[in-house]
Amino acid sequence: MEFLTDPIAWWIEPFTNNVFMQRALWAALLAVLTTSVVGTWVVLRGMTLLGDAFAHGVLPGIALAYIIGFSTTLGALAAALLIVGGINLIRNFSPLSEDTSIGVLFVGFLALAVVIMSSGAGAYSGDLTRFLFGSITGIDGGDLRRQAIAAAISVGATVVLHRALFVTTFDEAQARLAGMRPRLAHAALLTLLAIAIVSSFEAVGSLLVFAFLVAPAATASLLVRRVPRIMMTAVGLGAVAAIIGLLVSYHHGTAAGATMALATVVMLLVTLLVTGVIRALRSSASDSAADSEQTELAPQNSH
Repeated sequence: MEFLTDPIAWWIEPFTNNVFMQRALWAALLAVLTTSVVGTWVVLRGMTLLGDAFAHGVLPGIALAYIIGFSTTLGALAAALLIVGGINLIRNFSPLSEDTSIGVLFVGFLALAVVIMSSGAGAYSGDLTRFLFGSITGIDGGDLRRQAIAAAISVGATVVLHRALFVTTFDEAQARLAGMRPRLAHAALLTLLAIAIVSSFEAVGSLLVFAFLVAPAATASLLVRRVPRIMMTAVGLGAVAAIIGLLVSYHHGTAAGATMALATVVMLLVTLLVTGVIRALRSSASDSAADSEQTELAPQNSH
């Protein structure tokens, strides 16, 4: 109960006395900003399967780049862009549904990652756990700069493309009538999704970035309705979960990336429980009011 009995030591001092925790905090907040903004569209469009496929699909690029001594960030970005191209190619030039194409590419890229990691060239791939599960306490200034650039691109592109993404999300036919290009907007969103995942995998790990991409936005969608408010609420909720996860990891020695991801999921489950109880109470109150009204009208009707 130290977080209640000695709040300064539990909540504040880890960030004021530890430069690694300071960098971890900035990395987590930048990851939340990037993934929550893009994740709002992922949740509203029902593209969570695609987000999961991206989170796993970057692994072959990371593994191959690491083995040959190339930039893992560029390797992940190349793999993500290959997924974007593959999904659009199958979607536009085959009778297969988008879910099918995503599933095929997801399995293919994940299998390729396992093959690369288990090959002779990947004999020392134990260090790849950093990229699978994150190493947020090992973030340096260069990593923070790359994350800041990705966050600026995600936020800027979302502002510029807001109308196109909004209309194509809720009424694709109306978007076509208005002269918009839904396929181009979809491709732009896929590119933003790739940037969000690639820029965040070093902070929370490619296997755990999916939680940051979906959970804060899904939680926000339960609380507010308008898209800008969902984005802002998702960023706020994600930031709270990231801070709590970092502090729990610091004080109890757990994996930082996994603890932060777990915090976002717990926040979503708590929100579901609370909103469910509120809806049940409101429904019960409405039923009681309706029953009372019928009881009051019954004697009048009998006359």
